[in-house]
Amino acid sequence: MTDLSPSQRTWKVFKRNKIAVGGLVLIIFMLIVAILGYLIMPDQTPLANNMTIQLSIKKPGSQFTILRLRKTEPVDTVNIFSKMLFGQPSFYKEIPITGYHVKGDSIYVSEYIGTEDKPEKKAYKTPPPAGGGWGAIHRTYWLGTDIYGRDLLSRLILGTRVSLSVGLMSVIISMLLGVTIGAVAGYFGGWIDGALSWLMNILWALPALLLVIAISFALGKGLWQIFIAVGLSMWVEVARLVRGQVLSLKQVEYIEAARSLGFNNARIISKHILPNIIGPILVLASSNFASAILLEAGLSFLGFGAQPPMPTWGSMIKEHYGYIVMDSAYLAIIPGLAIMLLVYAFNLVTVGLRDAFDIKSQSTRF
Repeated sequence: MTDLSPSQRTWKVFKRNKIAVGGLVLIIFMLIVAILGYLIMPDQTPLANNMTIQLSIKKPGSQFTILRLRKTEPVDTVNIFSKMLFGQPSFYKEIPITGYHVKGDSIYVSEYIGTEDKPEKKAYKTPPPAGGGWGAIHRTYWLGTDIYGRDLLSRLILGTRVSLSVGLMSVIISMLLGVTIGAVAGYFGGWIDGALSWLMNILWALPALLLVIAISFALGKGLWQIFIAVGLSMWVEVARLVRGQVLSLKQVEYIEAARSLGFNNARIISKHILPNIIGPILVLASSNFASAILLEAGLSFLGFGAQPPMPTWGSMIKEHYGYIVMDSAYLAIIPGLAIMLLVYAFNLVTVGLRDAFDIKSQSTRF
């Protein structure tokens, strides 16, 4: 196995470790779902925020007849790329009904207003037929609806995009900071190492969630602020790992040879040291991805994450955790299971990477 390249060694270990492959497959599946986003969502309106209050808290698999009336105000049709990223505003006003008939220029409907209430009789003027003036469709809510009558499956899919994007951006930020600071501290030593190590130890002593909340207070509430806050809370662990690895490598013979050839410090670090510690860095990056997802979910649950109506798994649990003791526990359990599965998948990949690079311990040398 020593004659194989890192990528070949990684793939060979992954083939042996079927559990890690299962985690990787689940991550790839969720990544595809997150990328496609609105294109595969039942509710393709921006932020999956199409509210139908009459249909609040309906069980998974519930079916309803929906009367769709063309809106009078113009709605632009977006291209497929914009639709995939931001959704398509609805062209129709949607009304749940139990029955309807057309007479003259009016539509007479029995409007659904609740399980225990009789349908309400109403009449609507028939919109012009051009452009699809009206129509009745049958809709199935596969995972039910939330307290505002929004499709839970659509919001769960969009929440996948939020969780993965927070994990990706946070890991990128933490890696850029952690690798740079850790490499500088470990390579140059002396007072530079002492000052940076003191900063790392101070931040290491702070609970991650409290540090993220403090940074969020300073930056404000929002999705981009969460990227930065979570990334700034995780760079210390990366820096400690890189510092320890650099300390163990900077005195080896090929580094001394590079110095004797007159290579500058930046080249030695980037070309000769960092490529040889990429294994532990990738293992930690995978682990931090899972930690970032948990931190984002915790922040959203506490109200410091992405703000409504943007769907996140943590905010979905926050909105519905009171229903756990009722007969609608699925409203909080489903996003909770999504968090658990995605974090578990990244933990499985972390184990696979650790085996691939033969990393026995994540302890850092000082």
